[in-house]
Amino acid sequence: MKKLIGVLLLIISLPGFAQRNNVDKEHENFFRIGAKGGANINKITGKSYKEGFNFNFQAGIFLQFNFSDRFGLQPEVNFVQSSSEFSNDPNDIYYDLFLGGSQKKSKLNFLEVPLLLNINVGESKRVKLQIGPAYGGLLKQTVDSLKSNGNIYKNGEWSAIGGLFIQLPFVNVGARYKMGLTELNAIDNQQKWRSQSIQVFVGVTF
Repeated sequence: MKKLIGVLLLIISLPGFAQRNNVDKEHENFFRIGAKGGANINKITGKSYKEGFNFNFQAGIFLQFNFSDRFGLQPEVNFVQSSSEFSNDPNDIYYDLFLGGSQKKSKLNFLEVPLLLNINVGESKRVKLQIGPAYGGLLKQTVDSLKSNGNIYKNGEWSAIGGLFIQLPFVNVGARYKMGLTELNAIDNQQKWRSQSIQVFVGVTF
């Protein structure tokens, strides 16, 4: 009888041991480093711009500092490409900025530095809600059919980021929405230009 009771107690205790082992496997290191790349689907809003998003490229590296089972910080350094297309309306107030060509597209390259708060969703450490600010320094701006070589965009942009990050043991995937907070028009104050983008990426974490 005593042996039977001992066996029953052992069987009852196995799920608890397994659960504790799973929790230990879910434990995250305090520090991790990773890289990612994917699409930057962006647009610039304003009277001078056509509606619709444009597909571009983005890639970067990140660090993770996991301060607890629930919260962590993720600073990043990313190279981000974006583009937009101007309206062909001849009555546009900026029509005289361009030559007679029909191609009036702009391409912008940013070095972007987000600082994101990671919030683990549920008991798992795999799914993280990410929110935080980002600053992008404009590396290069190219505008087709521009009459002069002057800059029409400001040299830096603050933005707010929110999204989900899925951290598998080695591979990571994620999606974010980025809303520009800086007014990008460097010509005058007659129009407000702001950026929006959806970022989708895949990468690795070490």
